Amino acid sequence: MAKAPSRTPKVRIPKSRVPKKGGGGASGSSLGVGLITAAGTLGLFLVAALIGLWAVYWGPGPKAAEGDATVVALPSGAGVPAIAATLKSSGVIRSTDLFRAAVSLTGADRKIRAGEYEVPSGASLATVVGLLVDGKAVRHYVTLPEGWSSAQAVDILMKQPVLTGEVEVPAEGSLWPDTYEVSRGESRASVVARMQRAATSKLATLWAARSPNTIVTTPEEAMVLASIVEKETGLASERPQVAAVFTNRLRLGMRLESDPTIVYGVTKGRPLGRGIRASELRAQTPWNTYLIDGLPPTPIANPGEEALKAVLNPPRSEYVFFVADGTGGHVFARTYPEHLLNVARWREIERRKAGLPPGQVASVAGAAPTPMGEGEAAAPPPVAIPPGAKVITVPTATPQ
Repeated sequence: MAKAPSRTPKVRIPKSRVPKKGGGGASGSSLGVGLITAAGTLGLFLVAALIGLWAVYWGPGPKAAEGDATVVALPSGAGVPAIAATLKSSGVIRSTDLFRAAVSLTGADRKIRAGEYEVPSGASLATVVGLLVDGKAVRHYVTLPEGWSSAQAVDILMKQPVLTGEVEVPAEGSLWPDTYEVSRGESRASVVARMQRAATSKLATLWAARSPNTIVTTPEEAMVLASIVEKETGLASERPQVAAVFTNRLRLGMRLESDPTIVYGVTKGRPLGRGIRASELRAQTPWNTYLIDGLPPTPIANPGEEALKAVLNPPRSEYVFFVADGTGGHVFARTYPEHLLNVARWREIERRKAGLPPGQVASVAGAAPTPMGEGEAAAPPPVAIPPGAKVITVPTATPQ
């Protein structure tokens, strides 16, 4: 007897568990709302973060510890991490990470320049980055004027606060008068070395272009005579004439009789601040050209280029005397009697300036006669021929 086929029993599922057609709508809608909400929240966070970064980048930075600015020195070759650390330790930024992010995002990390920067108090991060990219570094200069002594040059360097170390007074005439850029932390000795290298180089160039008319026979003699020319006149236009006078006097065997050489023998390059005394005129110093023949043993200052050019290329001239003319310049003479007349005119100018009656000479007690130059600020007594001076007459040029 055949058995009836077995049937798989049916499983009944409760209606509540059977999904309806299109029933995923509610669940999908919830998921979409959630995603939109999350995206909105994330967007708000991003916006808030961007606003925060913007505020940090453009907002006020730290205040300076002292004064209105902070000086920061960035050495050449320093990388962004080192620069960030320097800025942070100097108190001009709040965060090294934010600085590194800022320069990276703006491309400034490839444009930052070394140097010394003066960051204003409260400067924003954007301002700091801008300063470093623009290279608006603080620059320091020292100037050695023409005709200043080596002792005065050291005074200038010692007054420059960004320089370091002590320095001895270098040889007179070994420094080149000019303006030099210096860096914070640079030693004064290195600046002196630069001035000396410049002097050696410039003198070599000028010496190579000298004229056969020059009286000097070595570059060292040129420095000595140029220093005297430099100290005798402050007018650039007069340097050639003064150089010609001294060239003529040396060629004729006359003494230079230059007042600045007397002063140098007394002060060694410092200002005298008064008139020359008779005792100083007679003082036996190596630089007293009223008493010695020829040139003194060393320069009496650091001459500039124009004074050296005047000595190395003196114009042809018959003048052997000069004296102040009352206008800041000098009047030149060929003969001693002509020179005495010029001196008399100068004394009259001095008398009038001093408000003295006619016949009375403006003078300072102890001041010495100075027939060649104008001497110091105080006026000396009437002219007298000093020991060793030669009275000569140079023939005048024949009229054409």
